[in-house]
Amino acid sequence: MLVNLRDICAIAEQNNMAIASFNTPSLEAVRAAIDAAEKTGYPVILSHAQGHEPFAPLDAIGPAMVALAERSSALICVHLDHCEQLSYMRRALEMGFTGAMFDGSYTPYEENVANSQRAAEMCASFDAGLECELGSMGSREAGSRDEGGTAEESGAVYTNPAQAEAFINSTGLDILACSFGTVHGIYKGEPHLNFDVLTDIRKRVRTPLVMHGGSGVSNEDYHKAIDAGIRKINYYTYGVKFAAEAVRSLVAERTSHNSDAIVYWHDMTTVAYERLVDDFTDVVNVFANGAQPLA
Repeated sequence: MLVNLRDICAIAEQNNMAIASFNTPSLEAVRAAIDAAEKTGYPVILSHAQGHEPFAPLDAIGPAMVALAERSSALICVHLDHCEQLSYMRRALEMGFTGAMFDGSYTPYEENVANSQRAAEMCASFDAGLECELGSMGSREAGSRDEGGTAEESGAVYTNPAQAEAFINSTGLDILACSFGTVHGIYKGEPHLNFDVLTDIRKRVRTPLVMHGGSGVSNEDYHKAIDAGIRKINYYTYGVKFAAEAVRSLVAERTSHNSDAIVYWHDMTTVAYERLVDDFTDVVNVFANGAQPLA
């Protein structure tokens, strides 16, 4: 069942849980995320990052995301991630996306506010929820091979809680992505999260908060973040890393005795899909934070 970003995050708020938001730049990833939702009974978000456009065009993957979400027995939001052009956002909303993130975090504050206001007006006209970002994680979501390092190494700027309150009140956003120590990509060491940023924001406003760079964080820190107000967690890097490792193992096994052995494409996509289902299912259960299944 296709649901709005606002509604799915309201469910998370009511149950003190976070919704897993999976970047799904392939049909295997879309199916795996929906399967995880149906197996567990928890909602999920299918997310398309604008940075994935070169290898997963919106016009190709977007309609499949919407159609499969509509047919699912689980609660599914179809969301646009890290969009930097309002024209691209409009394309996704016209396609049936029920949520969108406008990312103006790399622009001056006043410009971010102005463009986020335009994004809010656009989303309202489609009855879609809006996510915006304040503060910078330093590294962008682009599907590259870059290692995330630490927040400090990547040039992150933590979200200012007082500014976050003003930003929320000025823009009309529905959920806010915060910078508090996570980064996109693979961590070089253990991430050090500043939970005070989250608790200070939540003292000021009750807007649902979002964690980007969710891969590689410990379960304990996931739960601390959720208890501090995180209601949506983006997850991509480790999932596709595990899927690639499954493909590598399959190829190694098939070619161990005969280097010319055929490994069919559908065999590789099948093991990748199966590994994604396992990983996504685990992630959804962790992010549920002890809440009862909803379906």
